[in-house]
Amino acid sequence: MRIKKFILLIGDIIILYASLAIALIIRYRELNFSTFQNHCPSFTIIFLIWLIVFYIHNLYDLNIAKNNVIFYSALLRAILIGAGLAIAFFYLVPQVFPVGIAPKTNLFLTILIFVILFWLWRHIFNKLAGSRALNAVIIGTSPQAIELAEEIKKNPQLGYKLKFIIGDEDLKNLKDILLKEKINTAIVTPRAYKSIEVIQTLFECLRHKIDFTNLSTFYEKFTQKVPISTISQVWFLENISQNQKGIYELSKKIFDLIAAFLLFIASLPFWFLIALVIKINSKGPVFYKQIRIGQNGKPFKLIKFRTMVKNAEENGPQMAQKNDPRIFKIGKFLRKTRFDELPQLWSIIKGEMSFVGPRAERPEFHEELKRQIPFYQERYLIKPGLSGWAQIKHGYSSSIKDNFEKIQYDLYYVKNRSFLFDLEIILKTINTVLRGGGR
Repeated sequence: MRIKKFILLIGDIIILYASLAIALIIRYRELNFSTFQNHCPSFTIIFLIWLIVFYIHNLYDLNIAKNNVIFYSALLRAILIGAGLAIAFFYLVPQVFPVGIAPKTNLFLTILIFVILFWLWRHIFNKLAGSRALNAVIIGTSPQAIELAEEIKKNPQLGYKLKFIIGDEDLKNLKDILLKEKINTAIVTPRAYKSIEVIQTLFECLRHKIDFTNLSTFYEKFTQKVPISTISQVWFLENISQNQKGIYELSKKIFDLIAAFLLFIASLPFWFLIALVIKINSKGPVFYKQIRIGQNGKPFKLIKFRTMVKNAEENGPQMAQKNDPRIFKIGKFLRKTRFDELPQLWSIIKGEMSFVGPRAERPEFHEELKRQIPFYQERYLIKPGLSGWAQIKHGYSSSIKDNFEKIQYDLYYVKNRSFLFDLEIILKTINTVLRGGGR
């Protein structure tokens, strides 16, 4: 999938410069390399901005690259924002352009041509990705096998075509099935691995160039979450090592401190405005304080701008829900823009939180979730964050089922956290805010 994302990126870069070249040919009615060369430096800055905007809007996320409504709505937002930034750049920094270059018409033509070429390029890419998909089977049945099968069928652009799930009754004919259907990838469930006959058959099939992988590994790479129902404590011993992340953790701590302090100072003028708006729209205190669970299960006090009516929990703690009736009108805006979380910058400065990490849960819910969800407490191996992989991928969690889903994303982040992964989450958080996704 990384290779496919890289191909998408390279294709977009080629199309951007091709669009500029075609626009210049249309504008000046000649193919002049000197003219193209003069435009390249300034347009390269614009193209770099556009690529960042595209990434923020998930245009390199293969899960939405399906030529459907979701993808094209994301593309439309990205094009509009990118065009707006380009126009602002042209007018605010005109000295970047060589004398004699009139970028307005050239920009309009470049955008128009790019949209057409981009649509053709992505359409061709998805067709080729689907037509050249690897034939795959799942050996053995389980709830996770069925869930994975549905994910593979919904996402042909990821490069796999699931033939079927081979149940227990067909295992005796396993070799014949694999060869007859020209299988490239065989995904093996834990239960199937316990069969000596299955292992012997798979061993015999090695020379037929079939890739074998266990369900947990494939599921994790394909869905970007960890299937907690198929892992054990051994998985944590093999995959979660704090010592290997030493340099990353130290650098992240320094970044969190500096970035949080700068944002804290820069955002202070907005604090007074937000406080005034809250007092006008709702009776009660400006700030809302809660005890949350932090790293290694240590509790800390979290402070947010209040977005719920006074005494919202007079009947006891409740999980926040989508369209929660307890949230007053301006509170909805604060949540969608995440302005209500500005006071948490202080928690980051104090070292209790990070910009990226699992959501800090309340003790009242933590104990219940820990009893019902395996390995729930392991998400606290690292600091909680303002945003995180689970918040990006799943959003609200108002039930045990939702939290069961989110812990799988949390564990995926704990295992795979890195500078690039953190940057991806931050950019996707920006996209969520721009879409008004909020919480």
